[in-house]
Amino acid sequence: MSEPQPDSADPAPADPPPSTATPLPGDAFVLGPKAPDERPPAPPKQTGRVDRGLLAFLRELPVLILLAFALALVLKTFVVQAFYIPSGSMEPTLMPGDRVLVNKVLYHPHRGDIVVFEDPSGQQPDRGVVGGFLHWLSEGLGFARPPNEDFIKRVIGLPGETVELRDGNLYVNGKRVPQPYLKGPPDTRPYGPKKVPPDSLFVLGDNRLYSNDSRFGLGFVPMDKVVGKAFVTIWPPSRIGWLH
Repeated sequence: MSEPQPDSADPAPADPPPSTATPLPGDAFVLGPKAPDERPPAPPKQTGRVDRGLLAFLRELPVLILLAFALALVLKTFVVQAFYIPSGSMEPTLMPGDRVLVNKVLYHPHRGDIVVFEDPSGQQPDRGVVGGFLHWLSEGLGFARPPNEDFIKRVIGLPGETVELRDGNLYVNGKRVPQPYLKGPPDTRPYGPKKVPPDSLFVLGDNRLYSNDSRFGLGFVPMDKVVGKAFVTIWPPSRIGWLH
């Protein structure tokens, strides 16, 4: 009997079992395809954009300054304006060098108000076009003006009232009127009685002994010459306060 012959082909080796190894820290243990990097990209540098924004602001700055300057001039010309006090005719209420703000909108005079008005004689100097513009500019900024162009006094008599000064006292329509704003020696020089014309004011300085007012050179002040009412002192800092 013959021996059985072994199969000439060797059997295929069995597949190895799947690995159950546990990754250790630092091991590059990958079970599948490499995951994409999920970190967000770094933001682009902003230097160029900031530089462009700064240049745009610098280009617009002169325009913004010009607009602010123009707005300030409009406000000071038509709404409120600063005035410089050149003399002592309103001492001690106002001192030389003070600056006050004047309300120019819808003003109706009352007795006791401190008002700024143009020269009642109407003799304003002829400055020409350029000089007139520069004067308007300086006026709007509150620079000092020649003392013979604008005046500041206190309203004493209104249109139609009769004013009299006697023995240092003030009488309006025959009745004595208190003057708490007077601090210096009384002025006993007589005046009147005189009736204030229509559409006019009788004004006096608080420093009666040293004031050019309606008693003497200025006379009655036409209403259309009144610029407005001074309501606050803004300079110097030690004298800032409301006017009464």
